[in-house]
Amino acid sequence: MTVPEPIPPDRLCIALDTPDLGQALDWCRALRGQAGWFKVGLTLFVRHGPSVVERIAGEGAGRVFLDLKLHDIPAQVQGAVAAAGEVGADLLTIHASGGAAMLRAAAEARRGPMRLVAVTVLTSLSDSDVGDLWPGQTAAGLAGRLAALAVRSGLDGIVLSPREVADVRASVPRDFWLVSPGIRPAGSIGSVDDQARTATPRGALQAGADLLVIGRPVTGARDPVQALRDLRGCG
Repeated sequence: MTVPEPIPPDRLCIALDTPDLGQALDWCRALRGQAGWFKVGLTLFVRHGPSVVERIAGEGAGRVFLDLKLHDIPAQVQGAVAAAGEVGADLLTIHASGGAAMLRAAAEARRGPMRLVAVTVLTSLSDSDVGDLWPGQTAAGLAGRLAALAVRSGLDGIVLSPREVADVRASVPRDFWLVSPGIRPAGSIGSVDDQARTATPRGALQAGADLLVIGRPVTGARDPVQALRDLRGCG
């Protein structure tokens, strides 16, 4: 039987979901080289401010994914996108449901190499949740519609659950980035925490995802380094 090659580090992003900057920096030091991206989310950003992006990048940890999920009137989002580029973020999220004008304003504010991706349907939402919020819609259907909106608005990609990746990949340009959280190691899909729509790393990649975002299966493990090696298929 052919043993698959380890997942390349540049396809993996570790979610630094903690208010403790020291802990986040420890994870970066331990896991750099095994993951090419590190995600700064709302908890870490609100506690420590924009300088946390520079601190994470300064560890030589790879590229920084600033996951703020911006959602406001176009002028406010435009200003925030410009500021995120100035502090050194390599990837930034906004909410696709903010509408076409907001997405276009964000795309116009993007500078340099920073990619801008739109969040479609949060992985914590089930089809039932989606139906309550958007009657008649499913997660897959809504993700597809928002993906098309993001393409038309000039964004670089979207964030979506791995369950929707295959269908969306077939309908968007090949260089349009698909970023997938909700990643769980093989054998642990039943343990999903607050994620409703999940998949294994290789399953998501085979479906067409470009970047996988992984948090608790690695950072919550007794040995995060070994957990990430196992997830990559390094043995």
